[in-house]
Amino acid sequence: MHHSRGRATGPGTRGSTVNRIRRTTALVAVVVLSAVALTAASADDRTPATSDPEVRRPMVFVHGFTGSGAQFQTQALRFVSNGYPAEHIDVLEYDSLFGEETREQVFDRLERRVGELLEASGADRVDLLGHSLGTSMVQEYLNSDPGRAADVAHYVNLDGASADAPPGGVPTLAVWGQGDPARQIAGAANLRFSRQTHTEVVTSEETFEEIHTFFTGEEPATTEVVPEDAERLSLSGRAVLFPQNTGVQGGTLEIYEVNGATGARVADEPEATFPLEGDGAWGPFEALPRRNYEFAIVREGAATHHLYFEPFLRSDRLVRLLTSVPDGGIGDLIEPGPNHASLTILRYKEWWGDQGAGSDALEINGVNVLNPGNSPMAERNIAVFAFDAGSDGVTDLATPIPSLAALPFITGVDVVVPASEAAAGTISVAETARGGDRVELINVPDWVSADHRISIQFNEYG
Repeated sequence: MHHSRGRATGPGTRGSTVNRIRRTTALVAVVVLSAVALTAASADDRTPATSDPEVRRPMVFVHGFTGSGAQFQTQALRFVSNGYPAEHIDVLEYDSLFGEETREQVFDRLERRVGELLEASGADRVDLLGHSLGTSMVQEYLNSDPGRAADVAHYVNLDGASADAPPGGVPTLAVWGQGDPARQIAGAANLRFSRQTHTEVVTSEETFEEIHTFFTGEEPATTEVVPEDAERLSLSGRAVLFPQNTGVQGGTLEIYEVNGATGARVADEPEATFPLEGDGAWGPFEALPRRNYEFAIVREGAATHHLYFEPFLRSDRLVRLLTSVPDGGIGDLIEPGPNHASLTILRYKEWWGDQGAGSDALEINGVNVLNPGNSPMAERNIAVFAFDAGSDGVTDLATPIPSLAALPFITGVDVVVPASEAAAGTISVAETARGGDRVELINVPDWVSADHRISIQFNEYG
């Protein structure tokens, strides 16, 4: 399915624009920018999104293995902070184990979404981004059909597959993190951040600045997530099963405002409830800025899953609530018990525990659970599962929990986190990100793991 849209400028504009972009890209010079082998095309050589600087093309992000659209959440907020319409920033989610769809079925969905965004925005083309496995998906998509490539103005390849040429002839920026310095996309602008790990490449300020400049021809006004000046923020997203990204079925989402100092609910009744069916979409929920909220996924026959975030600064359409099937999946690797809590702590910037003064700190009730044994930089872990392994009442952080450490991007730590039947106590979880001294704190109730799961997500930006 391809899309032909009339333009006031005449039928020949689109093809000539594509050719002009490709000729321009062929002339891009790659230069060494720093001692960390940072290379990129000059901002002056990059093709602007349109002739009108107030118009921004829509974009679609395609995640990697076991990922989701949540990995683009921060960059989307940065784009909106720079004037992009939030509704023109989208993600394509799929089951990266390919148990639900074939690759071609995923491509068909991407093509339909591109067409929908073009119709809704009136833009001539879209911009695409892929990460890790998502880069091989996008490369195959662009190379599979000239009509698909013709609808794409720019492509950003984030720490994924190399290529002998820009996919589909689309102007390409390839951003690489740690790893083989020989990786490249020939004919593209290749950018290297040798001290950024695999997921950090997707979410960092430095990457955002380069992507914004590549898409628009202009440096961003800010690389920060700028707080929104509004009495209420509109939050929406999906509740999905990890890692399939299929929607939660037969459940209810309850949203509570909570006391930031204790994690306790401000009121017994939820501020909002949403049925969870189909693709797991929920919202919009009108939240107060800089307040703490609990998102509780309630399903018959399953432990209630309580999810907590740092206070929201802006309206957000990409809030992802990751859970598991009631029986089976990754939930079976968590050992529940009547006296302890189970935590999953997530950040879309790898946890480093083996870099000395350059490590992260993640403290649960004052105990830093990261160390060289369970969180080496090379493992690229973004999720920490924490519970009392064996329910023996003994904390042992010397080695990771084997069943969890065997999974990509995940580690497990054996730590006793006391819980109470009435969840009357507080669990304090504090993060100090490497390179800084500011402590981010999220307090949650001490839910008993026999009937409850707790997820905590920290921002990867300061």
